[in-house]
Amino acid sequence: MLTNEVAGAETCDATFPHPVHRFPLSSDSWGVASWRGLKYYYGIWRKLDRLVRDGAINQVHCGRLIPEGIPALINKVIRRTPYTCYVHGEDIEVARTSREVTLLTRWVMKNAEHVVANSENTADILRKWWSVEEDQLIVMTPGVDVQRFVPADSGQETIWPGRSVILTVGRLQRRKGQDMMIQALPQIREAVPEILYCIVGGGNDEQYLRELAKTKGVTDQVEFAGELTDDQMLACYQCCELFALPNRRINNDDEGFGMVLLEAQSCGKPVLAGDAGGTRETLLANETGVIVDCTNPDTLAQAVVALFQDMEKLNEMGNAGREHMVNSFSWERLARKAQEYLA
Repeated sequence: MLTNEVAGAETCDATFPHPVHRFPLSSDSWGVASWRGLKYYYGIWRKLDRLVRDGAINQVHCGRLIPEGIPALINKVIRRTPYTCYVHGEDIEVARTSREVTLLTRWVMKNAEHVVANSENTADILRKWWSVEEDQLIVMTPGVDVQRFVPADSGQETIWPGRSVILTVGRLQRRKGQDMMIQALPQIREAVPEILYCIVGGGNDEQYLRELAKTKGVTDQVEFAGELTDDQMLACYQCCELFALPNRRINNDDEGFGMVLLEAQSCGKPVLAGDAGGTRETLLANETGVIVDCTNPDTLAQAVVALFQDMEKLNEMGNAGREHMVNSFSWERLARKAQEYLA
């Protein structure tokens, strides 16, 4: 595996059964129309070429179309090594904002053996905007570790005694919808006085969200938990009453899938997701959670209040979500599908 250089990665790398090679893959520009860009891609290609040659590798898998797909394409031209690229949704939408990156992305897609979309929503974008051929296109969703993300043990103490908790885990950015939930809180609080909205994650919108909570008079109802350890985040999943990803489309920025929705359901929690992007593919609507128009805080508030007014139904959704993850999204099940798709 070839991946980016990260400080302190040696401990993590030692846990993998295969070799992990580190190389600086980060860049503030993905173009090639400059000496800096050409040097960047040339360096990655040289590293990849050595690994392909020395390891007798017969297939390259790229985590993204850009930048990873460029050196893989060069390698295919020189060594005839086929490559497969994985698409996450946001990446191809961002690519459309630059003519140069759009051309590079099309070039990489056209020459890939397979283009793997993380959802049907992403696959539809690939068909509509990028003209990817059906014989190239594979839809393969992410999965969840159902052995790690499990419901709370009976008798496990809650993190938030006396509170009814809505949890969101993710980057603090507009498309995730944390701002919409904060705007909905005054109306939710009227029906559920003990409500608490816990936001896990960091990002550029933190100050904006803090100021919004203050403006709406809900600072006592919002907890900014910041970046947590894996164990701390698991405890948050297990102790909330409702997990929410109130995502919406912002210009061309959309949620491609929503792995956190899988993790929450695997922990036996009901979920709420926006009706944009690929999040609806993570749940069974009205069985394991609900799909809501999250462009309007009133609509969002009404949906949340309705859920909390029927706690029995809320718990049933959580139990159904756990079963749905075990049956449809466990890594063991998805690994078997991947073997079939890529054989």
